[in-house]
Amino acid sequence: MNTPDLLPLAVCLLIGMAALGSCIGVAMSAMKLLESSARQPELMDQLQSRFFLAAGLTDGAFIIATGIGMWFAVANPFKG
Repeated sequence: MNTPDLLPLAVCLLIGMAALGSCIGVAMSAMKLLESSARQPELMDQLQSRFFLAAGLTDGAFIIATGIGMWFAVANPFKG
């Protein structure tokens, strides 16, 4: 009986969902940065440094998920 290999689909879902979540997270935090800097322009330097820290952490999760997905795609540890 032929069974389809679902590993490529799982890797695509892993990378795609992580990318979608990362893009939504960075976009929402950028929206709040612009909104808060329009309300209080004197805090722009503090807000911008905190935004870059949060955006880096959010993108870090996506890069880790991409690395794990590529490891599964190339090494395929589940194949006997």
